[in-house]
Amino acid sequence: MDIVTSQLFTGLSMGSILLLIALGLSLTFGQMGVINMAHGEFIMAGSYTAFVVQQVFSSAGASLLVSLVLGFLVGGILGVILEMTLLKRMYHRPLDTLLVTFGVGLILQQVARDIFGAPAVNVVTPDFLRGGIEIFGSVVPKTRIFILLLAIACVIALAAALKYTPMGRRVRAVVQNRDLAEVSGISSRRTDITTFFIGSGLAGVAGVALTLIASTSPTIGQSYIVDAFLVVIAGGLGQIRGAVIAAFALGLLHSVFEYSTTASIAKVLVFVVIVIFLQVRPQGLISVKTRSLA
Repeated sequence: MDIVTSQLFTGLSMGSILLLIALGLSLTFGQMGVINMAHGEFIMAGSYTAFVVQQVFSSAGASLLVSLVLGFLVGGILGVILEMTLLKRMYHRPLDTLLVTFGVGLILQQVARDIFGAPAVNVVTPDFLRGGIEIFGSVVPKTRIFILLLAIACVIALAAALKYTPMGRRVRAVVQNRDLAEVSGISSRRTDITTFFIGSGLAGVAGVALTLIASTSPTIGQSYIVDAFLVVIAGGLGQIRGAVIAAFALGLLHSVFEYSTTASIAKVLVFVVIVIFLQVRPQGLISVKTRSLA
């Protein structure tokens, strides 16, 4: 029972990290069709934001709370700058956005090396998140539980914003039919900028969360970006509910495979499962229902 519980929470923990990262991609990639390979560097920016804030605040708890807010703002501002300078000219050209944002990501990595150095740095964990909680005979780290709760809170906040706020309705209108939305008086440019700010800001929040379980380095985002893209694709492009299911499913699968094999083989097996799944259901878990006959 202890082993089952331990693997279950390991999978949920991994799934919550993937979900935090994939939430931003579900907006910028799933809803806008932009393949933003610099999303991983926005995660890195959030992690280094937590490291810088730690130098200012003596309390690790206050530092974490401030870092979550500033990480969102830093990631969001970087996303807006990228959208306004480069990506606004490349909508409907996904391969071009892939190449451009990959180059931007390499530049941001080098900037981070120049400022903070190549060696990894650590962020102090607050006292209230140290240790673990015993659940069904298995000790679960408090940091993992915090990340899980943070991911759930972000999902609820994003879903509520998209469904109940005027901003969310504008985003959904532009995604479904950009031309009709513009005829209706909705500024697609303003909506694109807002969407990129939120999606990139969520990447910054994910970066802050990662500092609780891993060291921060210029390449920290590259360790998760491919898995996050797989979550968005498997869950269904632009579908938050699908991203939630896919993230936790991939996390649990990886946990099960890793227990019986190794981490590298587990990653390969997860890729194989996703490839097979997409052959059966190429639109992902959840697809948008339309009246199209095509």
